[in-house]
Amino acid sequence: MILANAFCIVLLVDEMLRSLAGPPPAPLDCVRATELCAADAGCSSRYRTLRQCLAGRDRNTLLANRECQLALGVLQESPLERCRCKRGMKKELQCLQIYWSIHLGLAEGEEFYEASPYEPVTSRLSDIFRLASIFSGMDPATTSKSNHCLDAAKACNLNDNCKRLRSGYISTCSRELSATEPCSRRKCHKALRQFFDRVPGEFTFRLLFCSCKDPACAGRRRQTIVPSCSYEDKEKPNCLDLRGACRADHLCRSRLADFHTNCQATFQSLTNCPGDNFQACLGSYAGLIGFDITPNYVDASTTSITISPWCSCKGSGNMEEECEKFLRDFTENPCLRNAIQAFGNGTDVNLAPKIPNPATTVLPKVKSPVLLDDVNDSNTAYDTRASSAPAPPSRNKA
Repeated sequence: MILANAFCIVLLVDEMLRSLAGPPPAPLDCVRATELCAADAGCSSRYRTLRQCLAGRDRNTLLANRECQLALGVLQESPLERCRCKRGMKKELQCLQIYWSIHLGLAEGEEFYEASPYEPVTSRLSDIFRLASIFSGMDPATTSKSNHCLDAAKACNLNDNCKRLRSGYISTCSRELSATEPCSRRKCHKALRQFFDRVPGEFTFRLLFCSCKDPACAGRRRQTIVPSCSYEDKEKPNCLDLRGACRADHLCRSRLADFHTNCQATFQSLTNCPGDNFQACLGSYAGLIGFDITPNYVDASTTSITISPWCSCKGSGNMEEECEKFLRDFTENPCLRNAIQAFGNGTDVNLAPKIPNPATTVLPKVKSPVLLDDVNDSNTAYDTRASSAPAPPSRNKA
């Protein structure tokens, strides 16, 4: 009994000390961390040594070299080891290059899940709902009784930045180059990345995750990223090949690691999401758009939500199990599914819906996007101008 009481006292004192110490300091971004390291002769020298140790060498070689070990010890005591990056920051790519130059060399081989190089997201969906109503005058859960995705497009058009960048990517992704090359996929992806990186989530989330109860609305939601150019292709590559190509690029690798960090399904939480943070998962999902690994809705179903990158596990050989596991993180991910549904319903963790979703009416299908610089939303798939023409099926990239 005495030992038990003493143990409880120790735990209580430890908790009190933690509370007095306050939260841990926010990590420096890696660009700033290298600047601080460069200003210190010891850190600068050891950092250069470590870079040389990691260049072209495996982990075992690093661990066997005394000079490399000393450099590693200095690194672990410096801000570099804990540095992170911010998505959309001015020197994001430089920051990520610094991060991976260190952490890839310290990893034990190829990891299925990699830690995110980005700072943790602390905001919640409730913040998005509040900002959406302030900026657009419309609440995600209480707007038009017809088509929530149409409402999202109208809200975007009320914001000059959102309207300009959205019009830009729609025009770029829909512009035919020739009979054999329907669009420039590279330019389309770049325009999409600019849109989702520079436009606040209160606008982009509503376009991506609007709730739908009829096929016209769900079809419009699926067409948000102009999938005929940004998503679909003549053939589906192997998912592991797609992942490998993504990891060869620092920016794509970072976005994929961030998605896995924030959307990896867990059964240790109420929502199946890490930290019960829907906002972090949806933001990480949006961060993948504009790369070859871009995910999208596989169909216009109103009864279920299925997300997938454009890939399959055919030809995986003895890696089929790993491939299927990678693909299931998109297609059968309860965290991602719950986060999308929560946003569409206007709910967050421990928050009741503000109002039941209004019934939707079936809208005419859209025939084809009409591209104008002045985007005026209607019932067309890309909201370019008023038209009652029905929409076309997705076109495969030649």
